Amino acid sequence: MTPAVSQVLADLAGRVARNAAPNIPAADRAGELGLSALLLGLAAEMWDGAAEILAQENADLRALLAAGAKVWGEDTRRRWLDALSQGRDESLRLSALQSANGELKVALIALHAELERRDDPEARALESQIWRALVAASDRRRLSGSPV
Repeated sequence: MTPAVSQVLADLAGRVARNAAPNIPAADRAGELGLSALLLGLAAEMWDGAAEILAQENADLRALLAAGAKVWGEDTRRRWLDALSQGRDESLRLSALQSANGELKVALIALHAELERRDDPEARALESQIWRALVAASDRRRLSGSPV
């Protein structure tokens, strides 16, 4: 799990406060400063693209749920997926995008579990789409210095 930028910044605030003490050995302080610089760079990179990443992922998830609503057999779940797929991101605030993303992922997990129980061509095709979307979401979150 990737920590949220806010968590990284809170950790860095603690590191800065601890390293301001005069009794910290120079080698320890240098190591902490190097780690802090690295984390600040990574946080800056993630912060810059976070809204775009979440908005794109939410759109992708809604498209998958719309497709899932067409193949789901049970009526209540089909209506649930359809309602979620019709939603839209009302705000570009990260907290709002993350909240919507969490709700959409819960529905995707339910859909994926249903598809794995089935053995028909529609289910297999949609399951493949889900896996491609998950790989694309992972690729979007890859940091520039990532070796993979």
